[in-house]
Amino acid sequence: MNRILVVDDESQLLRALRINLRARAYEVETALDGAAALAAVARRPPDVVVLDLGLPGISGIEVITGLRGWTRVPIIVLSGRAEAADKVEALDAGADDYVTKPFNMDELLARIRAALRHHTADAPARITFGDHTVDLSAHLVTRRTPTPAGTSGEPAAHLTPTEWKILTVLARHPGALVESQRLLTEVWGPRYRTETDHLRFHIAQLRRKLEPDPAHPRHLLTEVGLGYRYQP
Repeated sequence: MNRILVVDDESQLLRALRINLRARAYEVETALDGAAALAAVARRPPDVVVLDLGLPGISGIEVITGLRGWTRVPIIVLSGRAEAADKVEALDAGADDYVTKPFNMDELLARIRAALRHHTADAPARITFGDHTVDLSAHLVTRRTPTPAGTSGEPAAHLTPTEWKILTVLARHPGALVESQRLLTEVWGPRYRTETDHLRFHIAQLRRKLEPDPAHPRHLLTEVGLGYRYQP
């Protein structure tokens, strides 16, 4: 189930959006101001953020800028500001889309679906680890050739939600270095950007489950002092 974070200081609008989105099988979290929005994303990253610009305290533009410092989560601005300059400012700050109030619910839902499709397309649907095929969209690891204990195509390993998140981030950048701080903030949030031991443990678990020889990894490579890379 996809999670949507809706950020607006109008409680009635939040309630209406919560009801409509839940009716379409989305999991919904709400925030009334910018500080609460940043905290919610850091605590549990959503799949899409729907964000008003006119927020008390931290503005919507500041929220966009703050999020873009560490996450690629799709951001749809939902604002009563209809001037072209406001749209340009929000998009330049890192927003993915802009919907003007008053709005049509069907249009907003279509924008959310488009944002989810685009975000999912950032990572390949499937990647390989030796004899394993990893389906990132279905969250399924299968073996490509039969073993004495089973047949090809059967589930071969179980990954935790955290391991799936790490693998998805690395898969978006095949062959490229992903810094430890970036991995930590995208998976756990900015408060964890120095917890390198935590990350090292989960990488070791992924190698144990997926690498043909975990002691000599071919696909999940460490760049000492820098980060990790997924080598296809």
